[in-house]
Formats: sequence, structure tokens, C-alpha cells
Amino acid sequence: MTDIRFYHLQRKTLEQTLPPLLQKILERGLRAVVRAGSDERVEAFNQWLWTWDPAAFLPHGSRADGSAADQPVWLTTADENPNGAQVLVLTDGATTGTTETEAFALICDLFDGNDAAAVAAARHRWRSCKSAGHQLTYWQQSAQGGWERKA
Repeated sequence: MTDIRFYHLQRKTLEQTLPPLLQKILERGLRAVVRAGSDERVEAFNQWLWTWDPAAFLPHGSRADGSAADQPVWLTTADENPNGAQVLVLTDGATTGTTETEAFALICDLFDGNDAAAVAAARHRWRSCKSAGHQLTYWQQSAQGGWERKA
């Protein structure tokens, strides 16, 4: 079964949270697909990941860049894994189908804890994943800026 982690963003935005998470994934020698809610978000992420930290390099690409198989981090809106990623990062309420879920070792579902609709949608995804038998963990941002495992 796929390990699915829900990340409840409360103190930092997705834009502040996503780059360090992707860095940790790459440091572990893994590849990632980041699924966004719209093509506009993909392009915003694409630009942001190049400039978020002048001292860091986070290799990534999207359909606009091409060469998906060469990209350690692939940004998309589609149900795809063209770079052979082991990790799927879901943003903006993006979802995955049951058969696609099995294609990844780890799925990170990041949701905005300050948006009641996003929280309700995440709870629904949690229940669906739980009933499908996946191993779930729930992480909440701590006051110190790190993560606390809550479930």
C-alpha cells in the first residue's frame, strides 16, 4: 500500500512549504511529480522554484520545458508520471485515482488549513484513502515552524 501523508498548512503558505519539501525528496535520491490545480499554478510554481532561494538549486520542469524524463521534479495538472517519480505531491486540492495511487511509494497531500473548503475536501480525501486501506499520517505545522505528527 502507498504511504499517504496529509500536510495541514496553517502557519506557512504552500509557496513557503513546497520548495523545502521538494529539496528533502531530492536529497533522498527520489523524484517527484507535483500536481497543481491549474496550468496557471503550474507556471507560477515553475517560476517560483527557480527564484525562491538564490542560494539553492531545485531542478524541475513542466510541459512548457519538455524533457519530462530528465526532470527530477515534474510540475503538472495531469494524472501522469513521465519522470518515473516515486513521490506524488498534491496541491490545490488535486486528487489521484486508486490505480494511480499504487504507482507511487509516497503521496504528500498539502492543503490550506486556513480555508474551510480545503479542510473539508482534505477530510473527504482522508476518509477515501483510509477506506481504500492506505497507510495514512497527518502532519500539522507547529508554532516553531516544523511539523508535528498528529495521527
